[in-house]
Amino acid sequence: MRIIHTVRELRAALDASTHCAFVPTMGNLHEGHIALVRLAADIGGPVVASIFVNPLQFGLGEDFERYPRTLAADADKLAAAKCDILFAPDVDEMYPEPQTFQVVPPLADELCGAFRPGHFAGVCTVVLKLFEMVRPRYAVFGKKDYQQLFLLKAMARQFNLPIEIIAGETIRADDGLALSSRNGYLTAEERTEAPRLNRQLRRIHDALASGNRQYGNLERAASDQLAAAGWKVDYISIRSRTTLLAPRDDEDDLVILGAAWLNKTRLIDNLEFS
Repeated sequence: MRIIHTVRELRAALDASTHCAFVPTMGNLHEGHIALVRLAADIGGPVVASIFVNPLQFGLGEDFERYPRTLAADADKLAAAKCDILFAPDVDEMYPEPQTFQVVPPLADELCGAFRPGHFAGVCTVVLKLFEMVRPRYAVFGKKDYQQLFLLKAMARQFNLPIEIIAGETIRADDGLALSSRNGYLTAEERTEAPRLNRQLRRIHDALASGNRQYGNLERAASDQLAAAGWKVDYISIRSRTTLLAPRDDEDDLVILGAAWLNKTRLIDNLEFS
């Protein structure tokens, strides 16, 4: 596997490749990331992964400074997963100008965006820049960051990008906790408590399956259960999978999304319902 730090080197390395598959990451890789790399490898053609902790998507007081940087260990994991190129630019390579044009997507202020102002503008901006640098035919993102996946698909359509975005299923621990780089912030006691978020989403899923369409009541009950266990809930929300807006009463393609704080760690999760 080649490790490349500049756009010039990257384009030279990919000059003859027209069908590469791309997996953007912020590093501190876990099995969820590696599953995306394997999915990209199954497509055929060279696999490119990027590692860049993007300052634009971190708000004031968030964990940009303490976000784990583990490039050497990440490179070993990528090489073992048959990644061909690791693109690891620095901030100056990604943002050579002091002022950066930003892409502000629709729904940027909904769900996670309501609690992380500017986050999705930062995400879409860096991904659009990475797309232009890598010029992939395919890009692979995980469903755990469901709103992000939805907005990036919309961005690809809006900008007529010749890129097919492929969704990888959420990888979970045996107790249901969605794998995340931020799980490393959890203490042993918090790690035992963390699967409660997923359990509340599953209770909503089961209620929907039984025919309950009292969306607001289901959301409030889950939020109250988490709050009673000491969580600080940002949102529990049932949305349309098609629009990511509030669903119609007769709609069956739904997604249940949640974000909540367990002490100092913000966890997100989702479950699709059909």
